[in-house]
Amino acid sequence: MATAAGSKRLGGRSARPEARLYGRGGGAPPPRPRLRAGALPPWRAGAPPRACWRAPRGALLALSKPPGLPVLGRSGELSLVLLLPVLRRRLGLPAELHVVKAPARECSGLVLLSGCHRATEQLQRFFADARRRGQYPATYHAVTVGVPAEAEGEIRAGLRWQQQGDTTVVVPVPAPGRRSLARKEVKSTLTHYRVLGTAGGCALLQLQPRTAFPEQLPVHLTLLLCPALGDHKHSSRVGRVLGVPFLLPPEAAPTRTQMLDEELLCRLGISPRQLHRLPLHLHLQQLVLPQGPLCAPPPPPFLRTLRRLGLPGHPEPPATRSPLPPH
Repeated sequence: MATAAGSKRLGGRSARPEARLYGRGGGAPPPRPRLRAGALPPWRAGAPPRACWRAPRGALLALSKPPGLPVLGRSGELSLVLLLPVLRRRLGLPAELHVVKAPARECSGLVLLSGCHRATEQLQRFFADARRRGQYPATYHAVTVGVPAEAEGEIRAGLRWQQQGDTTVVVPVPAPGRRSLARKEVKSTLTHYRVLGTAGGCALLQLQPRTAFPEQLPVHLTLLLCPALGDHKHSSRVGRVLGVPFLLPPEAAPTRTQMLDEELLCRLGISPRQLHRLPLHLHLQQLVLPQGPLCAPPPPPFLRTLRRLGLPGHPEPPATRSPLPPH
């Protein structure tokens, strides 16, 4: 269906992720999440498109992914790639599906699939060329704990992988040298942001990354001193003294469950013991394709958070449920 801005939007409701996808331990393996194919005229879910830009034997399909579902999972873990053969059979598609574009494991949002390698290569070149031209083919929405000092701006930082104990984490590099950039030890990254609304010390941001680096957006939000709600990996890097936020070095901020004050917990309708199940509120809202923009609505937990915090967004009927995923 068409939105007011003339962009295509995924039809139907977003799939509800299972509790195990949010780190709930124990129990039997979760059932497969119900990923819903979007109705995308002139692309028809379930049949090869007839009137869209594509390679001869290809097909494009769009889904809305819940947070917590990885594209490529670890051994024995449910992932989007494992679900693709089932999706292909259910829709009666002639060719194997593969992922063109998808958000990271912790994020929700638009997944673009293709049944033709040529179409995939053309789209990936299109996205890369758009970024080189200074355009922003991907648009994310994020709920943040904190409000940026400026209503609109850019976040520029060098990013690199760093070993911390038994794991590797993405850390910012304030002033990367030319040699480290040339050796690709550090990547120069850029994200444009715009504040869409604020309420009670939280904000809804539009994020448009011009570069692509793992965990770029969550790390950039910490540099704004406004970590994403549900970020249990990087939010500890933002400390507070007398209510004033400041940035901690990654070495002094080990990964832990995000800390929220009692007032915000009350507004969200959750307890401190439930915090570890709060999903990351970072959603791939829109992709600009050669035919025009394609949009996916946020998942129900994201929408409930917008309503509970009084932030602008897609309307949802009043309810008493919390922004946690269903049990």
